[in-house]
Amino acid sequence: MRLMFRTRVEGVENIPGDGPVILAGNHLTFIDSVIMPLTCDRQVFFIGKDEYVTGKGIKGRLMAWFFTGVGMVPVDRDGGRGGVAALMTGRRILEEGHVFGIYPEGTRSPDGRLYRGRTGIARLTLMTGAPVVPFAVIGTDKLQPGGAGLPRPGRVTVRFGEAMEFSRYEGMDRDRYVLRAVTDSVMTEVMRLSGQEYVDMYASKAKAA
Repeated sequence: MRLMFRTRVEGVENIPGDGPVILAGNHLTFIDSVIMPLTCDRQVFFIGKDEYVTGKGIKGRLMAWFFTGVGMVPVDRDGGRGGVAALMTGRRILEEGHVFGIYPEGTRSPDGRLYRGRTGIARLTLMTGAPVVPFAVIGTDKLQPGGAGLPRPGRVTVRFGEAMEFSRYEGMDRDRYVLRAVTDSVMTEVMRLSGQEYVDMYASKAKAA
């Protein structure tokens, strides 16, 4: 992977060397979650569709081996309880002192722009006290346009910002105004790091339009 994706990493020193950490960034294409494990010494755990590890035959076993190896935690995200399951899984990973990666947009950007963040990121940091390190992945959409098919080799940049902490909002993880303010502050940093144009609507709504 390092040979295929010549990853330039900036600001990796902003990731604490121990304790729970939330990495929150943009999501351009499928390989973003493959790139992340290449960027820091600590293992990064992230949520993925359970179908990636439930396949049959040799191909299914190889996929399960690969995705669990790069830190994917399978969760059934379909249905009304999918979001709750993902949130609780992230909370457990953080309470165990690990690094949890999340894409606040909730899905891949349909057009390369940065979309409104969902408030799960705010709930996680307020429930666990874990700092948030914003990041931006730059160039993966050129290597895998549309998120489909095999990616081609090329240069990718991953840029980490300074850690953000929200202890001043402790105990307010049910206040929707606080959740929105925390989420928007994280997305503002992601926008600054990525240089993307910001769209104040959810990416899922843009895809459905």
